[in-house]
Amino acid sequence: MFEAAIGEIKKYGRIIIHRHTNPDGDAIGSQVGLKHIIKENFPEKEVYAVGDAAGRYAFIEDSAPDMIPDEYYKGALSVVLDTSAKALVSDGRYVLADKILRMDHHIFCEEIADVDIDEPSFESCCGLIAAFAKECNLKLSPVAANALYTGMVTDSGRFRYDSTNARTFSLASFLMETGYIDTARIFRNLYSDDLSSARLRASFVLKIKTTDHGTAYIYTDKDEMKALGVDTFTVSRGMVGTMSDLKGIDSWANFTETDDGVLCELRSAKYNINPIAVKHGGGGHAKASGATLKDKEEAMQVVAELDRLPGEDV
Repeated sequence: MFEAAIGEIKKYGRIIIHRHTNPDGDAIGSQVGLKHIIKENFPEKEVYAVGDAAGRYAFIEDSAPDMIPDEYYKGALSVVLDTSAKALVSDGRYVLADKILRMDHHIFCEEIADVDIDEPSFESCCGLIAAFAKECNLKLSPVAANALYTGMVTDSGRFRYDSTNARTFSLASFLMETGYIDTARIFRNLYSDDLSSARLRASFVLKIKTTDHGTAYIYTDKDEMKALGVDTFTVSRGMVGTMSDLKGIDSWANFTETDDGVLCELRSAKYNINPIAVKHGGGGHAKASGATLKDKEEAMQVVAELDRLPGEDV
C-alpha cells in the first residue's frame, strides 16, 4: 500500500509536511508523527511541519509549526495529511514543491497531489501513518509514538466510533509495544475538565434544539461567541459531542458563527451525512463531516436536509 509513499520520501532531501486548518488531534498527531518517523529513520533529511498553531493540542511534543521561507520548497517534497480539499490545507505554499504526496483517510474530495495514498477505511490519519511505519519497518521515536496514539484516540472517539475495528486495536498495540506511550498524560490533556470548561459544556447542553425526526442542533452566533470569550475550536469542534449520546437522536449539527462564515460540524450515529457536507462545500467521513456555510439560513437548510434522512432510508 505504501510503496509509492516511501519511494517519494526516500527520493527527496527536504520534506515539508502540511495538514488541515484548525487542526484537531489527528491532524497534529499525524503531522508530528510522520515528521519524527522520517527524522528517526532518515536523519540526513531536512523535515519541517508547517501550518497554523496547534491550539489545545499544543501538549503534543514538537507541535509548534516550523517557520520556513518560500525558497525551501524548491526541490522539496510536500506531504499533505488528513485532508482532501485544497481550501482546507493549512499554508497554501505546498503547491510550490517539486512534488506533492497526500496521505489521508477522508472520502476523496478533489485532486490536490501527484501521489495519493487515500484510505477512508482507517479510523484516523494517525492510524494510517502508524500502518505506514509498521509496513515499511520504520523505527518509532517516543515523540512519534505518542503523537500518533493521541490522534488515534481522538479521531476514534476513544475507540468508540464505528470506524474502530480490529486493525485499529492492532495498530494501537503496535504503538503501545514501543513502551513509549504515556496514556495518563494523553488522556489528562485531552479529557480533564476544569470547572469553567464543565460549566461551558453545561451551557451548551441547555442550547440543544431537536426536531421531530431525530435531529439535534446547536447554533451559536457571534454575539454569543464574544460573550463566551473562548476560541472558535472549543465551541465548534469541542461542543459537537454534547449531542452524541442523546436517546432518539440519530444525527446532529453544531453551528458556530465566525467573521468568515458559519462553521458546521455534522455527525450521525446512523446515516451517511457526508453528501450533505459536500453539497455545502465541505467533506469528511460518512458519519463525521463539516463545512463552512454562508449564514444562518444555510445552516437551517442543513438541519432540514438532516431531518429528511430517516425518510430517505426507508
